[in-house]
Amino acid sequence: MTATLTIPARAEAQLGLGMDRDPAAGGMVDHRAVDWPRVRWAGYLLHQRFHYEYPGPIHDLRQRLVVIPPERHGNQRLVTHRLEVSSPTTEVRRDQDQWGNLVLSLALDHVAHAIDFTIWIVVERDTSAGPIIVTPQAHLDPSLLTPTHLTEADDALRSAAAMFSGQTDPDDDAEGLALAAQVNAWVHTEMSYADGATGVRTTAAEAFAGRRGVCQDYAHIMLTLCRLLGLPCRYVSGHLLGEGGTHAWVEVVLPEPGPRDRRGRPHRYVAHPFDPTHGSQPGLNYLTVAVGRDYGDVAPVSGTYRASFGGTLTTRKHAGVTAVEYGPG
Repeated sequence: MTATLTIPARAEAQLGLGMDRDPAAGGMVDHRAVDWPRVRWAGYLLHQRFHYEYPGPIHDLRQRLVVIPPERHGNQRLVTHRLEVSSPTTEVRRDQDQWGNLVLSLALDHVAHAIDFTIWIVVERDTSAGPIIVTPQAHLDPSLLTPTHLTEADDALRSAAAMFSGQTDPDDDAEGLALAAQVNAWVHTEMSYADGATGVRTTAAEAFAGRRGVCQDYAHIMLTLCRLLGLPCRYVSGHLLGEGGTHAWVEVVLPEPGPRDRRGRPHRYVAHPFDPTHGSQPGLNYLTVAVGRDYGDVAPVSGTYRASFGGTLTTRKHAGVTAVEYGPG
């Protein structure tokens, strides 16, 4: 199945590559050499391969992929993408979930031994496009303040949130943003990164008890604290250039500071990104794929099949910069 959007002439010329190209093959811009604060526009190519292998035949495979970025997310725009499945008889359905994420649902009756899902994605980011604007309905969505199984608070997390209570007013637009920044920095300092110490089912409380985890644990802990403090927030799944796997961070959704209308309503609501794993705010070296309440909503791959044995998943990913334009100065 192939889905293609029109590539603007500038992007097509500057990207200058075919969708069959692997970014790891070379000819890309070294993201470490990019002066990111000066970048006005950048083009990116993402290549992912998911290889499932089984010891014998499986039946009734139902696969869910949440790997394609949204059409628009702030200054990020999806230019084009393509999905290839190694079995030509696979049925593919495209849906949007309640948060606007593109969900690919794949169905296959029989897999003899292995199956591959390969994705090419072209994205651009243009700083002139402004922040991540959300609708008033999205800001008021109760799920942004409601704990999930993975973000349920225990006494230790409630005590941690209490340290921030009263320092700032979460209902004040500017102070709410400052509070989110404090939580982001605190989680980064309090936790230690430890690959393999936790899993996809580890809760925020469990990871916080050990003070060890990976990006999704950092994100779950920050989500828990922000929700306890009355800050609407959501989990973000995406990519950080230079990292081999999917990355996770948090968006805190707040009214934009500034004048309000005659009814006292903000003119806009903005999703502010925070990365507690790195104690920073994501910049142009981040690519957003999906948002939800927690990891469970936006797991890149998940599914079921009929067989008496398990399978093995191996992945390969490379996200690269294809071109940059610097602003004046």
